[in-house]
Amino acid sequence: MNEVVGRDDILLVTLDTLRHDVAAAAAADGLTPHLARHLPGGAWEERHAPGSFTYASHQAMFAGFLPTPATPGPHPRLFAARFDGSETTAPRTWVFDTPDLVGGLAAAGYHTVCLGGVGFFNKRGALGGVLPGLFQESHWEPSFGVTSPTSFEAQIRRAEQCVAQLPNEKRLFLFVNVSALHQPNWFHTPGATRADGDTLDTHRAALAHVDRHIGRLFDLMSARRRCFAIVCSDHGTAYGDDGHTGHRIGHPAVWTVPYAHFFLTHQEPDA
Repeated sequence: MNEVVGRDDILLVTLDTLRHDVAAAAAADGLTPHLARHLPGGAWEERHAPGSFTYASHQAMFAGFLPTPATPGPHPRLFAARFDGSETTAPRTWVFDTPDLVGGLAAAGYHTVCLGGVGFFNKRGALGGVLPGLFQESHWEPSFGVTSPTSFEAQIRRAEQCVAQLPNEKRLFLFVNVSALHQPNWFHTPGATRADGDTLDTHRAALAHVDRHIGRLFDLMSARRRCFAIVCSDHGTAYGDDGHTGHRIGHPAVWTVPYAHFFLTHQEPDA
Protein backbone atom coordinates (compact mmCIF):
# COMPACT_ATOMS: atom_id res chain seq x y z
CA MET A 1 0.00 0.00 0.00
CA ASN A 2 2.98 2.32 0.38
CA GLU A 3 3.36 2.13 -3.41
CA VAL A 4 -0.37 2.52 -4.07
CA VAL A 5 -1.01 5.60 -1.94
CA GLY A 6 0.17 8.68 -3.80
CA ARG A 7 0.20 6.93 -7.17
CA ASP A 8 -3.29 5.50 -7.71
CA ASP A 9 -6.78 6.77 -7.14
CA ILE A 10 -8.64 4.85 -4.40
CA LEU A 11 -12.26 3.70 -4.37
CA LEU A 12 -14.08 2.29 -1.33
CA VAL A 13 -17.58 0.93 -1.94
CA THR A 14 -19.65 -0.42 0.94
CA LEU A 15 -22.64 -2.48 -0.16
CA ASP A 16 -24.70 -1.70 2.90
CA THR A 17 -26.21 -4.78 4.64
CA LEU A 18 -25.03 -7.26 1.97
CA ARG A 19 -24.75 -10.78 3.39
CA HIS A 20 -21.87 -13.04 2.42
CA ASP A 21 -24.07 -16.05 1.69
CA VAL A 22 -26.27 -14.05 -0.68
CA ALA A 23 -23.29 -12.44 -2.42
CA ALA A 24 -21.46 -15.76 -2.82
CA ALA A 25 -24.50 -17.57 -4.20
CA ALA A 26 -25.29 -14.72 -6.61
CA ALA A 27 -21.73 -14.79 -7.96
CA ALA A 28 -21.79 -18.59 -8.34
CA ASP A 29 -25.14 -18.42 -10.14
CA GLY A 30 -23.89 -15.80 -12.61
CA LEU A 31 -26.19 -13.04 -11.36
CA THR A 32 -23.38 -10.54 -10.74
CA PRO A 33 -21.09 -10.79 -13.80
CA HIS A 34 -19.70 -7.26 -13.57
CA LEU A 35 -18.57 -7.73 -9.99
CA ALA A 36 -17.37 -11.30 -10.60
CA ARG A 37 -15.14 -10.06 -13.41
CA HIS A 38 -13.05 -8.22 -10.82
CA LEU A 39 -13.28 -10.57 -7.84
CA PRO A 40 -10.06 -12.55 -7.35
CA GLY A 41 -10.89 -16.00 -8.70
CA GLY A 42 -14.41 -14.79 -9.43
CA ALA A 43 -15.47 -15.26 -5.80
CA TRP A 44 -15.95 -13.11 -2.72
CA GLU A 45 -13.65 -13.50 0.27
CA GLU A 46 -15.46 -14.35 3.48
CA ARG A 47 -14.68 -11.85 6.23
CA HIS A 48 -16.00 -10.66 9.58
CA ALA A 49 -17.48 -7.16 9.84
CA PRO A 50 -15.86 -4.70 12.27
CA GLY A 51 -19.33 -3.66 13.48
CA SER A 52 -22.91 -4.92 13.43
CA PHE A 53 -24.48 -1.75 12.02
CA THR A 54 -23.55 1.06 9.66
CA TYR A 55 -22.26 3.70 12.06
CA ALA A 56 -20.03 1.44 14.12
CA SER A 57 -18.68 -0.43 11.12
CA HIS A 58 -17.80 2.68 9.13
CA GLN A 59 -16.15 4.37 12.10
CA ALA A 60 -13.93 1.29 12.34
CA MET A 61 -13.22 1.12 8.60
CA PHE A 62 -12.37 4.81 8.45
CA ALA A 63 -9.86 4.14 11.24
CA GLY A 64 -8.21 1.47 9.07
CA PHE A 65 -10.05 -1.61 10.38
CA LEU A 66 -11.55 -3.14 7.25
CA PRO A 67 -13.47 -6.43 7.56
CA THR A 68 -11.20 -9.13 8.99
CA PRO A 69 -10.48 -12.40 7.11
CA ALA A 70 -12.52 -15.25 8.58
CA THR A 71 -9.45 -17.50 8.90
CA PRO A 72 -7.27 -17.33 12.07
CA GLY A 73 -4.90 -14.36 12.18
CA PRO A 74 -3.26 -12.05 12.83
CA HIS A 75 -3.94 -10.43 9.45
CA PRO A 76 -1.84 -7.44 8.33
CA ARG A 77 -3.97 -4.45 7.40
CA LEU A 78 -3.87 -2.31 4.27
CA PHE A 79 -4.10 0.95 6.25
CA ALA A 80 -3.41 1.71 9.89
CA ALA A 81 -3.11 4.73 12.15
CA ARG A 82 0.29 4.93 13.81
CA PHE A 83 -0.23 2.99 17.03
CA ASP A 84 2.45 1.55 19.29
CA GLY A 85 2.19 -2.20 19.68
CA SER A 86 -0.21 -2.79 16.77
CA GLU A 87 0.03 -6.46 15.79
CA THR A 88 -1.65 -5.94 12.41
CA THR A 89 0.55 -3.10 11.15
CA ALA A 90 3.09 -4.64 8.77
CA PRO A 91 5.86 -3.23 6.52
CA ARG A 92 3.43 -3.21 3.57
CA THR A 93 0.76 -1.33 5.56
CA TRP A 94 0.30 2.34 4.73
CA VAL A 95 0.52 4.14 8.08
CA PHE A 96 -1.12 7.51 8.66
CA ASP A 97 -0.70 10.01 11.50
CA THR A 98 -4.25 11.39 11.53
CA PRO A 99 -7.15 9.99 13.58
CA ASP A 100 -8.76 8.50 10.47
CA LEU A 101 -7.88 7.18 7.02
CA VAL A 102 -9.84 9.89 5.25
CA GLY A 103 -7.79 12.63 6.87
CA GLY A 104 -4.62 10.65 6.28
CA LEU A 105 -5.29 10.45 2.55
CA ALA A 106 -6.16 14.15 2.46
CA ALA A 107 -2.80 14.89 4.10
CA ALA A 108 -1.17 12.75 1.42
CA GLY A 109 -2.65 14.97 -1.29
CA TYR A 110 -5.91 13.22 -2.09
CA HIS A 111 -9.23 14.94 -2.64
CA THR A 112 -11.69 13.00 -0.48
CA VAL A 113 -15.31 12.61 -1.57
CA CYS A 114 -18.21 10.89 0.23
CA LEU A 115 -21.37 9.84 -1.59
CA GLY A 116 -23.72 8.87 1.21
CA GLY A 117 -26.56 6.39 1.08
CA VAL A 118 -28.25 5.30 4.31
CA GLY A 119 -29.39 7.69 7.03
CA PHE A 120 -26.06 7.90 8.86
CA PHE A 121 -24.81 9.93 5.87
CA ASN A 122 -27.81 12.18 5.26
CA LYS A 123 -26.45 15.24 7.16
CA ARG A 124 -29.98 16.02 8.37
CA GLY A 125 -28.97 15.97 12.01
CA ALA A 126 -25.83 16.04 14.12
CA LEU A 127 -25.33 12.26 13.98
CA GLY A 128 -25.92 12.15 10.23
CA GLY A 129 -23.08 14.63 9.75
CA VAL A 130 -20.33 12.78 11.65
CA LEU A 131 -19.21 10.35 8.93
CA PRO A 132 -19.61 12.75 5.98
CA GLY A 133 -17.78 15.37 8.05
CA LEU A 134 -14.56 13.39 7.71
CA PHE A 135 -14.43 14.22 3.99
CA GLN A 136 -13.46 17.37 2.13
CA GLU A 137 -16.52 16.97 -0.09
CA SER A 138 -19.71 15.07 0.74
CA HIS A 139 -23.06 14.61 -0.92
CA TRP A 140 -26.43 13.19 0.06
CA GLU A 141 -29.91 13.72 -1.28
CA PRO A 142 -33.16 11.74 -0.99
CA SER A 143 -32.54 10.09 -4.36
CA PHE A 144 -29.47 8.39 -2.79
CA GLY A 145 -31.47 6.97 0.11
CA VAL A 146 -32.95 3.60 0.95
CA THR A 147 -36.45 4.39 -0.34
CA SER A 148 -35.31 5.19 -3.88
CA PRO A 149 -35.39 2.30 -6.38
CA THR A 150 -32.75 4.11 -8.46
CA SER A 151 -30.46 5.23 -5.63
CA PHE A 152 -27.29 3.69 -7.05
CA GLU A 153 -27.78 5.25 -10.48
CA ALA A 154 -28.23 8.64 -8.80
CA GLN A 155 -25.03 8.16 -6.82
CA ILE A 156 -23.09 7.29 -9.97
CA ARG A 157 -24.37 10.40 -11.73
CA ARG A 158 -23.10 12.51 -8.84
CA ALA A 159 -19.76 10.68 -8.90
CA GLU A 160 -19.41 11.56 -12.58
CA GLN A 161 -20.04 15.21 -11.76
CA CYS A 162 -17.46 15.17 -8.95
CA VAL A 163 -14.79 13.59 -11.13
CA ALA A 164 -15.48 15.99 -13.99
CA GLN A 165 -14.76 18.96 -11.71
CA LEU A 166 -11.48 17.54 -10.36
CA PRO A 167 -8.17 18.44 -12.01
CA ASN A 168 -6.73 15.34 -13.63
CA GLU A 169 -3.47 15.58 -11.72
CA LYS A 170 -5.26 15.52 -8.34
CA ARG A 171 -5.51 12.09 -6.72
CA LEU A 172 -9.00 11.03 -5.64
CA PHE A 173 -10.34 8.97 -2.76
CA LEU A 174 -13.99 8.25 -3.51
CA PHE A 175 -16.21 6.55 -0.95
CA VAL A 176 -19.68 5.30 -1.93
CA ASN A 177 -22.14 3.90 0.60
CA VAL A 178 -24.59 1.93 -1.55
CA SER A 179 -28.03 1.94 0.04
CA ALA A 180 -29.79 -0.23 -2.56
CA LEU A 181 -29.34 -3.49 -0.61
CA HIS A 182 -30.78 -2.05 2.59
CA GLN A 183 -34.42 -2.52 3.50
CA PRO A 184 -36.77 -1.64 1.85
CA ASN A 185 -35.59 -3.58 -1.19
CA TRP A 186 -38.82 -5.30 -2.28
CA PHE A 187 -39.11 -2.96 -5.27
CA HIS A 188 -36.09 -4.57 -6.96
CA THR A 189 -38.19 -7.68 -7.70
CA PRO A 190 -40.46 -7.26 -10.75
CA GLY A 191 -44.12 -7.45 -9.84
CA ALA A 192 -43.50 -7.22 -6.09
CA THR A 193 -45.55 -4.91 -3.89
CA ARG A 194 -44.89 -3.29 -0.53
CA ALA A 195 -47.21 -5.87 1.04
CA ASP A 196 -44.89 -8.67 -0.11
CA GLY A 197 -42.16 -7.24 2.11
CA ASP A 198 -38.38 -7.68 2.05
CA THR A 199 -36.86 -11.16 1.79
CA LEU A 200 -33.59 -12.84 0.96
CA ASP A 201 -34.83 -13.00 -2.64
CA THR A 202 -35.40 -9.24 -2.83
CA HIS A 203 -32.00 -8.69 -1.15
CA ARG A 204 -30.49 -10.83 -3.91
CA ALA A 205 -32.43 -8.95 -6.59
CA ALA A 206 -31.09 -5.66 -5.20
CA LEU A 207 -27.54 -6.97 -5.55
CA ALA A 208 -28.20 -7.96 -9.16
CA HIS A 209 -29.53 -4.44 -9.75
CA VAL A 210 -26.34 -2.90 -8.33
CA ASP A 211 -24.23 -5.21 -10.49
CA ARG A 212 -25.94 -3.98 -13.65
CA HIS A 213 -24.68 -0.47 -12.95
CA ILE A 214 -21.39 -0.86 -11.06
CA GLY A 215 -19.34 -1.25 -14.25
CA ARG A 216 -20.09 2.40 -14.97
CA LEU A 217 -18.57 3.38 -11.61
CA PHE A 218 -15.51 1.20 -12.23
CA ASP A 219 -15.02 2.73 -15.69
CA LEU A 220 -15.27 6.21 -14.22
CA MET A 221 -12.64 5.49 -11.57
CA SER A 222 -10.17 3.98 -14.03
CA ALA A 223 -10.53 6.70 -16.65
CA ARG A 224 -8.00 9.05 -15.02
CA ARG A 225 -5.35 6.56 -13.87
CA ARG A 226 -5.14 3.16 -12.26
CA CYS A 227 -7.47 2.79 -9.28
CA PHE A 228 -7.20 0.58 -6.22
CA ALA A 229 -10.72 -0.55 -5.35
CA ILE A 230 -12.13 -2.06 -2.16
CA VAL A 231 -15.67 -3.43 -2.39
CA CYS A 232 -17.23 -4.96 0.69
CA SER A 233 -20.21 -5.02 3.00
CA ASP A 234 -20.23 -3.13 6.26
CA HIS A 235 -22.43 -5.79 7.90
CA GLY A 236 -25.13 -8.27 6.92
CA THR A 237 -28.75 -8.35 7.94
CA ALA A 238 -31.16 -11.03 9.12
CA TYR A 239 -34.31 -12.00 7.28
CA GLY A 240 -35.92 -14.22 9.88
CA ASP A 241 -32.73 -16.19 10.63
CA ASP A 242 -33.33 -17.96 13.94
CA GLY A 243 -36.20 -15.54 14.48
CA HIS A 244 -34.05 -12.43 13.96
CA THR A 245 -34.76 -9.55 11.62
CA GLY A 246 -32.43 -6.66 10.85
CA HIS A 247 -28.96 -5.98 12.23
CA ARG A 248 -27.17 -4.52 15.26
CA ILE A 249 -27.31 -8.06 16.63
CA GLY A 250 -24.63 -10.73 17.11
CA HIS A 251 -25.89 -13.20 14.52
CA PRO A 252 -23.58 -14.87 11.93
CA ALA A 253 -25.78 -13.48 9.14
CA VAL A 254 -24.81 -10.01 10.35
CA TRP A 255 -21.14 -10.56 11.16
CA THR A 256 -20.20 -12.54 8.02
CA VAL A 257 -19.65 -10.27 5.01
CA PRO A 258 -18.23 -10.38 1.47
CA TYR A 259 -14.98 -8.55 0.70
CA ALA A 260 -12.68 -7.96 -2.26
CA HIS A 261 -9.92 -5.59 -3.27
CA PHE A 262 -8.41 -5.29 -6.73
CA PHE A 263 -6.95 -2.86 -9.25
CA LEU A 264 -9.01 -1.18 -11.95
CA THR A 265 -6.63 -0.82 -14.87
CA HIS A 266 -6.44 2.57 -16.55
CA GLN A 267 -7.67 2.62 -20.13
CA GLU A 268 -6.71 5.50 -22.39
CA PRO A 269 -9.78 7.01 -24.08
CA ASP A 270 -10.22 6.39 -27.80
CA ALA A 271 -8.84 9.13 -30.02
